[in-house]
Amino acid sequence: MGDTGSGRRFDAPSRTPRTEPRQEPTPMPRLALYALAVCVLAVVAAVVSFVQGYWIGVIWVLLAGLSSNMAWYYLRRARAERDAARTAATG
Repeated sequence: MGDTGSGRRFDAPSRTPRTEPRQEPTPMPRLALYALAVCVLAVVAAVVSFVQGYWIGVIWVLLAGLSSNMAWYYLRRARAERDAARTAATG
């Protein structure tokens, strides 16, 4: 019923592309941040477990150790990639 036959939808007006080069933002090491969040939560869970007298806190300690190693690995990998991109761009 309200078709005008133009076939156009109500889209945003088209924009002309920019001519100046855009600098891409540096990638955030999200996996490192996620692993760090898991590490903090595992430490909190271990403390709560031990305070309540449960030995299952040992598992939380092991998980905290694993996730801290993962966070360190992903952070170092992101730094190495960033440094490699800088050296490739400069020389």
